[in-house]
Amino acid sequence: MTSLMDAITGTDSGADKDPRFPHAPEGWTRTAALKAARTEGLELGEDHWEALRALQAYFARHEATAVNLRKLHDALEENFHRQGGIKHLYRLFPGGPVAQGCRIAGLKAPAGAIDKSFGSVA
Repeated sequence: MTSLMDAITGTDSGADKDPRFPHAPEGWTRTAALKAARTEGLELGEDHWEALRALQAYFARHEATAVNLRKLHDALEENFHRQGGIKHLYRLFPGGPVAQGCRIAGLKAPAGAIDKSFGSVA
């Protein structure tokens, strides 16, 4: 995200931002995502990248408020309905499409996505 001061002074040109990921958080790169995925035993394919873009776009649209886990879950279900919805996303991210997907997308998972006594629940 570009701060107001960076926009005014022009110090953040966005030149280092990947155009395929316009809503990526500051400092996130595809290389970082690949490394994070590898540590979690995932090999990222085009479906994974599509899901990561969807997560980043959702978080960008809701940056002014806390992201609600249920609403995010429902939005992902709707967005990926043709591919099988949440079931499809669980095949991509067995650690939870929200929890694991957020880690790889460089996002902070919403409250309730991870239960430390149980593991990923979303």
